[in-house]
Amino acid sequence: QVQIVDFGGNLAQPGGSLRLSCAGSGFTLAYYAICWFRQAPGKEREGVSCINNGDGSTLYADSVKGRFTISRDNAKNTVVLQMNSLKPEDTAVYRCAAPYYGGRDYFSLDPKGYDLWGQGTQVTVSS
Repeated sequence: QVQIVDFGGNLAQPGGSLRLSCAGSGFTLAYYAICWFRQAPGKEREGVSCINNGDGSTLYADSVKGRFTISRDNAKNTVVLQMNSLKPEDTAVYRCAAPYYGGRDYFSLDPKGYDLWGQGTQVTVSS
């Protein structure tokens, strides 16, 4: 069964750190661009960060540049989002996604090309 499982969300204090993981099952994540998205209550879904297949190039939303880092652990078939210097406005449900069915070369912070999604993990930043 092909699926993505995302986990690692938690409650963190402002200025703190969290590490989110996106694990693939039934397929190899390294063959696909993988993106993290987030959605806060009452807000639109926002592309946070993506990592490409092949050259491993990355994309970041302006709101997280310099604070978040995306990387691959191919041995574990996982993509990790390291989140540092967290802010209350980072509070959201975070989901990772892959362009599994529609075309593995899609690489963008626009969610329209991603068709395999994790279930989501809650990140809450509050003192």
